[in-house]
Formats: sequence, C-alpha cells, structure tokens
Amino acid sequence: MKLLVLLLLLASSHSFPTEPTFPEQQKESRLRFAALDEVRLLANGLLQLGHSLRDFVQNTKNQINDIFQKLNIFDKSFYQLSVLASEIKEEEEELKKTTVILKANNEEIKSLSLEINSKVEDIIKERSHLRRQVGGLEEKLSGLSQSLLSAEQVAEISTLKEIILTQEKSITDLLKAVSEQSEQLNNQRTKIKGLENKLNSAHIQETAENLDRKHQSNGISGYLPYFTSDGSFSSDLPKDCGEVFSRGQKSSGLYAIKPHESQPFLVNCEFTEEGVFTVIQHRHDASVDFNQSWEKYEDGFGDFSSEFWLGLKKIYAVARQGHSLLHVQIEDWRKEKHFMLYQYILEDAASNYTIHLKLQSTESSSAVDENTGFRFSTKDHNNENHDPNCAHDYTGGWWFSICGDINLNGKCIQSRPRKKGAHWKPGRGTTSFKASKISISHLTNPQTP
Repeated sequence: MKLLVLLLLLASSHSFPTEPTFPEQQKESRLRFAALDEVRLLANGLLQLGHSLRDFVQNTKNQINDIFQKLNIFDKSFYQLSVLASEIKEEEEELKKTTVILKANNEEIKSLSLEINSKVEDIIKERSHLRRQVGGLEEKLSGLSQSLLSAEQVAEISTLKEIILTQEKSITDLLKAVSEQSEQLNNQRTKIKGLENKLNSAHIQETAENLDRKHQSNGISGYLPYFTSDGSFSSDLPKDCGEVFSRGQKSSGLYAIKPHESQPFLVNCEFTEEGVFTVIQHRHDASVDFNQSWEKYEDGFGDFSSEFWLGLKKIYAVARQGHSLLHVQIEDWRKEKHFMLYQYILEDAASNYTIHLKLQSTESSSAVDENTGFRFSTKDHNNENHDPNCAHDYTGGWWFSICGDINLNGKCIQSRPRKKGAHWKPGRGTTSFKASKISISHLTNPQTP
C-alpha cells in the first residue's frame, strides 16, 4: 500500500506543472517521499509475499489431493466390509438350515428308538409267555412219564423240546441284536450332539473373528451380539480371561467373554509366566488421542492392535466379579520400567466409577500407596472434589486427586510442561512416561482392600 501511494504521488508530481520552489521548499518536498532504498525494500517484500502465497496454494492443492486419495481408500474399505458382511450372513443362513436338518434327524432317531424299545418289551413279554408254556409242558411230560408212553409220543415230546430251545435261542439272539442297535443309536445321537456343538463353536469363533476385524477397523466401543442356542453365541461364554485360561486356552489374544449380568464383548487376554491378565489400557506410540469425552471413556475407544481404552462399563463388568488385582506397568522416556500391583474396589456408574486402591506390591523405588474414593472425570464431565477441572486443563480422563498428581491418560509428551501430559507422581518429583499398560490380574482367591 505504501508503494502504491508513492507511485501515485510520483505520477502526480510529473503530470502537473509545478510552481518554482525555493531551496527550503525542495528540502521539505523530499522529506515527504520515501527514499529509493525503502521503495526497493517494499518491492522485495511484496515479491517474497507472492512466492509464499504461491507455495501455500501449492501445498493446499497437495493436501486436497491426499484427502481425495484417503477418501477413495475409505470407500474401497467400506465396500469390502459390506461384501464380507453379506458373506457372513449367507454362511449364517446355511448353518441355520444345517442345524434344522440335524434336529429333524435327531427327532426321527428318538422316535425310532422308542419304537424299538416298545418292540423289545413285547418280545420280553412273549418270552415270558413261552417260558410259562414250557413249564406247563414239562409238568405234563412228567405226568405222562409216570404212565406208559408209546415211542411216537416220546419222539413228539423230544421234537417239541427242540423247537422250544430253538425259539428261545432265536429270542436271545434277537434281544442281543436289539441291544446292539440301541447302543449304536445312542452313539449316533451323541455324535449328532457333538456335531451340533462343533457347528455352534465354529460359528461363534468365526463370528468373533469377523467382529474382531470389524472392531479393528471401527474401534472397540461396541458389544458383541448375543444369541441363544439357536444362533451364533451360546450362553456358555467364559466370564473373564481367567476362565478362558482355565478352559485350556494358552495363547494370548482376543477372546469373547460374558461377565455376570453383562452383554458379551471382546477383550485382550495376556497369559504370561507372571499370571493371567485382562488388559484395560495400553499406550506405547501416541497413535490414539486419549483426550476423549465421558461417553467415549464409558464405551471404550482405540484399537486392540495398537492403543486402546477398554471402557469403564466393561472394566466395571470384569472388576465386579472380584478375584482380581490391578496391575500397572509404566516405561518412562529413559526406558526405565516401573511395576505396581494394587488391591482395588471399583464402584458403578452411579458413583461415577469411584475407585479405592491399596498397594499390594511394587518393583518401583516408590509408588502411589493409596488412592481412596476418587471419582473418574473427563473434560466434559467433571466429577472431582475440587476446582479446577483437571481433565479439561491437563487432558485425558482419569481418577484425579490433585491436578498434576497422577494421569496415565494424558498426552504423551516428553518436553515440558510434563504435568500437561501423561505422568506419574509417586512421591518425589513427577515422572513423565511414554508407555503404559493397565491390566486386571486374575486370582484364585478374592482379594479386598
């Protein structure tokens, strides 16, 4: 703008005739206009501004192209997920048809077994009747033996005895065959029942794996669909990772569980030499934003394959069953690791998930010994006993006691101020960390603070 004014002034000075000026007037006129160096400096600044605007426009175009590429990738992923869902639905329909056929066969086998049992009872009655007849004939034979019998009568009696023995042998063979057939029918029924259980188990595993893939792409906030014995899931799901391990599973990974009075959901179970753990929080690469709302902290967020928070509802469902401890692992920016084990009590949503802690054991030089009666808070749901809102000022959701004291769900930052990020203040100073894992350690006997 200064350059434009100067040019207009110069143009006006050359376009119109001027009156003769005295030396004092010429000096005053020169002071009114900018020096040539100043004009050049302004021109150079405008030129640099033009280059910067051109670079900014180019960068904006590149970012828009990247956004369009990501949208295309998302559209393809969504289409593939739709196709996968259709295939799963078709397989479910086929499995349901197979189950109906197996049930019909089972009913037919039951009917046949009842019919055979009825025939066996009739045969047993007939055998008893024949025995009574044989007894009568023996009595008659003994009576006749007392009198003189002709040779023809003796031969007739012998023939009759042979016929009776043959019939009795046939009846015995028939009963044996019926018993064998009944045993085969029972074995077949057992095999059919086992096949039904395998079909249900295979369907459960397949559905869980498909849902796992879906949760890995869409987050972990949802619950698994829960069906009766006619559908995908049986009611005999393990209640936690401890029961998963007791049923013979020895490999760490994702498993479907159904705690008492809860819908089924997926959890990350870890089986190590130290014990059996249900992981409820894991952070290691800052790939997930933990500065979430109250609803997100209740339902859960993140990705099982990287960083996640299981969700307060699910954590409470596992914790309320007892027989467990709270296991905390922390790694700071100097790669020093700290381990703490706590007895704990977690209350329900009505109390804003109030937690009570008591130190059980530790491998750290110092640890938080006690945390009693602190409610969970987020940036939009302040449940603290004091002001200000720690979750809003220090980011992340946590059981805050004093702002800046403990926060394992803050931003993972190494530079100061560390209290604004994820940190642990066990007593002497504040420890900033880059990785953490919070797990529920399952026990044989209950532990209570």
